Amino acid sequence: MNTVLITGGAGFIAHHLIGKILKETDWNIISLDRLDYSGNLNRLHDVVSSFPADVRKRVKIVHHDLKADLNPLVRSEIGKVDYIFHLAAGSHVDRSIEYPMEFVLDNVVGTCNILEFAKTQKELKLFIYFSTDEVFGPAPGGIKYKENDRYNSTNPYSATKAGGEELAVAYQNTYGLPIYITHTMNVFGERQHPEKYIPICIRKIKDGESVTIHSDKTCTIPGSRHYIHAEDVADAVLFLAKYPKNNWSPDETGAKCPKFNIVGSEELNNLELAQIIAEAQGKELNYELVDFHSSRPGHDLRYALDGSKMKELGWEPKKSVRERIKEVTIWTLENQRWIMI
Repeated sequence: MNTVLITGGAGFIAHHLIGKILKETDWNIISLDRLDYSGNLNRLHDVVSSFPADVRKRVKIVHHDLKADLNPLVRSEIGKVDYIFHLAAGSHVDRSIEYPMEFVLDNVVGTCNILEFAKTQKELKLFIYFSTDEVFGPAPGGIKYKENDRYNSTNPYSATKAGGEELAVAYQNTYGLPIYITHTMNVFGERQHPEKYIPICIRKIKDGESVTIHSDKTCTIPGSRHYIHAEDVADAVLFLAKYPKNNWSPDETGAKCPKFNIVGSEELNNLELAQIIAEAQGKELNYELVDFHSSRPGHDLRYALDGSKMKELGWEPKKSVRERIKEVTIWTLENQRWIMI
């Protein structure tokens, strides 16, 4: 039986991944988390408690802050693992602009510490580093970035994620660790932090408030993203974990570390997204287009990733993003404690 170590296990994406692993595998799971602003054990409780007792006991929680090395006691608590999925990260763009060193410590130093632990796992099958679309920077109209395109970080958050990514590449090149890198963008789903855009839209539309739609400087073109549900991200991760490892060879430049874009089924602008949420509630959308990006450096109007590589391998989201958004809206209205602020 395999054991997977998931860093940031009480975080938003990671708790969906834990639920997916419990449902579709017999793996044991170790959740490593410091339980701060982003980590919430109530998420894990909601997911894990829905399984029978014999399944729930496969989850173990270990408390640790990755800014510090994994000491012998923490390493002993973890034990031997077969997979490491590194999701723990600081991810708040505004906070990274105000406190960049916090993000260097969390996303670069923290990544180095978990990679050092990975070196001690002599039978490690795979280490997956979760990166972000933001390492590529804003995408002009018609451009979708492929996995190995150049980076252009526009804020300290994305720069530190790129730094952690390059450390992961270096540890594969230097120490031969089996590492994959994934890029995801604008993940949403049940139990997302209430400060995020979709939970905000759900709450404001429910309460009849106006929704702020970030746009270009003319206040006519809304920002756009390829939104993707966290369950689809989890499904893609398990797909990659089970995919034959001997199928990869260095690219034309000699780069060995495989990278994968995990992308939603459709690009939506933020006005379209808010309209879908309003329709799911049977309410009229009140909104205002605001030029947020020109006045706030570090925030970009459009991000876009090319998901063709994963499609060619045989993976794509099982449901349309519009269907997923409606499902999340209805679920959230039935579980309103998750949008209380």
